[in-house]
Amino acid sequence: MRVIFMGTPDFAVGTLEEIIKAGHDVVLAVTQPDKPKGRGKAMQAPPVKECALSHGIEVYQPNRVRKTECIEYLAKYQPEIIIVAAFGQILPKEILDMPKYGCVNVHASLLPKYRGAAPIQWSVINGDTVSGVTTMRMDVGLDTGDMIEKAEVVLAEDETGGSLFDRLAEVGAKLCVHTMKCIEEGTAVYTPQKEDEATHVGMISKQLGNINWEESAAVIERLVRGLNPWPSAYTKLNGKTLKIWKAAVEEGGNAQLAGTVCTVNKKELKIQTGDGILSLQEVQLEGKKRMDVEAFLRGYEIEEGTKLSM
Repeated sequence: MRVIFMGTPDFAVGTLEEIIKAGHDVVLAVTQPDKPKGRGKAMQAPPVKECALSHGIEVYQPNRVRKTECIEYLAKYQPEIIIVAAFGQILPKEILDMPKYGCVNVHASLLPKYRGAAPIQWSVINGDTVSGVTTMRMDVGLDTGDMIEKAEVVLAEDETGGSLFDRLAEVGAKLCVHTMKCIEEGTAVYTPQKEDEATHVGMISKQLGNINWEESAAVIERLVRGLNPWPSAYTKLNGKTLKIWKAAVEEGGNAQLAGTVCTVNKKELKIQTGDGILSLQEVQLEGKKRMDVEAFLRGYEIEEGTKLSM
């Protein structure tokens, strides 16, 4: 099929690669504009742009895909299908209606659960045991279109937002190509979503990682995993930001002392929470490298009873 591909981050790269490998004609890759990154604020291209250029595919980077000039630009390529994977902008009806086979989105959740942004992180944060990918025919709503195919992924006990991101990207890439085959052959089945089962999730912000020690150890531990590698869960230790990259849940303690160091020795650093104890395993103090808790305790003196704050 003649394809316009729309995507931006690493998650979308595998899907683009699989579409190319399957022999489809990708005539244009549409992605977000380059953005400044790092201390030097050097402009960095989105991963999809780099992938497309490496395959000799033309790249288009509109600031707003809804603008008339953008719609007209895409129409020139006469796509049979538009594939969307984590593009980052909402498509207008003019684009949705443009291709013969419509616009198909590769969405990183089992719709209608987790419509909206950041479904991967929220799946870990909320303690789901199963996640997955849904291919859907896009409409004017936010992830409200008819579902085509699904693929489930069972979460590991130590699943992080980053590890699930990688797994779903791989699953989604293969599912997309299979869905395209079904659409082209006329065997695709379009199933409307049940609105009463729909849940919506918002964008992930850095503020979300600010740990509330009144929560249970289990809730905090899931937050730590869900926000790893970005933006990370964190707290304040003696006025400095302490990022927590890995932790374990233990029972017991005194909920009235939530947020205090209840155990500290050469190998252990445990924090009382609103319900249970959080044993820190991998941390990063402001201005320092990420390290296991034993290495951290060798270089930083901390006393039992120290209060951690938001």
